[in-house]
Amino acid sequence: MRERIYEMVEKPAEEDSLSRMYDIFMLIVIIISIIPLCFKFNNRLFNFIDYTTCTIFIVDYIFRISTSDYKLNQGKMSFILYPFTPFAVIDLISILPTISIISHSFKLFRLFRVFKTFRLFKSLRYSRNFEFISTVIKNEKEPLISILVFAVVYTFISALIMFNVEPGNFKNFFDAFYWATTALTTVGYGDIYPVTEAGKIVSMLSSCLGIAIIALPSGILTAGFMSEIERRKDEVE
Repeated sequence: MRERIYEMVEKPAEEDSLSRMYDIFMLIVIIISIIPLCFKFNNRLFNFIDYTTCTIFIVDYIFRISTSDYKLNQGKMSFILYPFTPFAVIDLISILPTISIISHSFKLFRLFRVFKTFRLFKSLRYSRNFEFISTVIKNEKEPLISILVFAVVYTFISALIMFNVEPGNFKNFFDAFYWATTALTTVGYGDIYPVTEAGKIVSMLSSCLGIAIIALPSGILTAGFMSEIERRKDEVE
């Protein structure tokens, strides 16, 4: 029975109609659970939606943790390791704000209403497109990490230079780092900007280099997508 539950909740099998129906059902529940977050007021209907969907999420969480040995293949250690996996953490965080229905001692979690938005991330496990994207990112993680490190270092250096060039316009280093981040991504909100000639030169250089840095991961991911598409075509053939 546990193996069949695992096949239903975890394994994306095209020929398994029960698994497909479960995925569709959970997607509908996730969408419905987000409806109360679209309104600032609360009422009995929204409370009913919140409690019902949370109960379903708890059952789903129990199903997944009770069959985690099939997923992780770590024997009894799987039951200890599974709660720390990314999707298990998302599942738990999305449940906590509503757990106050069990005991008034959990009222603190009501303050974290925003955590309910994590329920949208639950839908990613039912998306084949997300599985495709995650595979590409996993395959290209080393160059992407290198670019990320380079971007962070460059942003820090750019912020440090600007903080010293524009001491009057940037009140603290965080303001300079915020500006450097927006300049790197070529967004430039305009709420903080340099006024001296030296500062404007640094800003121009930062924006130009930002275009190059942002373009690098785009090229890597595009190449990764093409490689993964070709690989899957070869597997089908």
